Amino acid sequence: MTDFLMKPKIDFAFKEIMMNEQARIGFLSAMLGLDPANIRETQVLNANLRKEHEDDKQGILDVRILLNDDTEIDIEIQLSPLSVWADRSLFYTAKMYTDQIHAGENYSSFKKCVSISVLDFKLFGDELGFYSCFHISEDTKRVLYTDKMEFHVLELPKLPRELREDASDVLLWAKFINAERKEEFDMLASRNKYIESAYEQLRVISQSPEKRLEYEAREKAIRDHNQMMYEAQSEGLKQGRREGREEGREEGRREGREEGIEALILDNLDEGVSKDKILTKLQRRFNLTDEQADHYFDRFTK
Repeated sequence: MTDFLMKPKIDFAFKEIMMNEQARIGFLSAMLGLDPANIRETQVLNANLRKEHEDDKQGILDVRILLNDDTEIDIEIQLSPLSVWADRSLFYTAKMYTDQIHAGENYSSFKKCVSISVLDFKLFGDELGFYSCFHISEDTKRVLYTDKMEFHVLELPKLPRELREDASDVLLWAKFINAERKEEFDMLASRNKYIESAYEQLRVISQSPEKRLEYEAREKAIRDHNQMMYEAQSEGLKQGRREGREEGREEGRREGREEGIEALILDNLDEGVSKDKILTKLQRRFNLTDEQADHYFDRFTK
């Protein structure tokens, strides 16, 4: 039990780490490019699993945080590949934005909404680095249309293996979230005092029998979901191969039949047999209708 450490990228563990105010301040200041001293207060609005369907066992962690300037931040972790992630995060950020206004209020009451996605898969391929930030801006001059929506994406598979001395705080946090070994945690904690607070919180929750049970249940749900998706994809590939082989056999039979029809027509023409007799032979030998026999005769004698 004493050596056990939860993996921060398992969203249950990340949620528990975000309950620590110093960890929250450090993570948000790194992601948003803020001076930690200027973050006077952060407030966790909710830390729940957001489920797409009632029977969804996996779900996606949704940590909603409010800054002292009323900026709302939605942090989500997704470990399984999801190609529609950008559309999904846009939907929920837009909903977070529109939920701010109430009857009788005007549009000046809208506050900034920020989406932070921590992904254990490549969303954008290799054309972008491990960290990306998106705004709504004009295509050519890059003038902001509005600063009220902002999207931050961490793609963990793109993290560099080695850390340089001048590594950014964003990279240090991404490495911490992706870390699994004590040596990694120790090194990262030594380089950033806020990550040190997060590491201390991780050690505390890792020694709680109750939280460990919750963590392991969550880890199992994610693992089961990934296995189910893998098996579904594998079965789809097998089914595709089976259908391909069957289509190939059918195509082969069709081509062989047409070769036989062509040979009968040409051989009989060489022997001076009339068209009517050839059509009769085709209908009898290949079970063709009048129209089909006539079609093949025209096709192979042109």
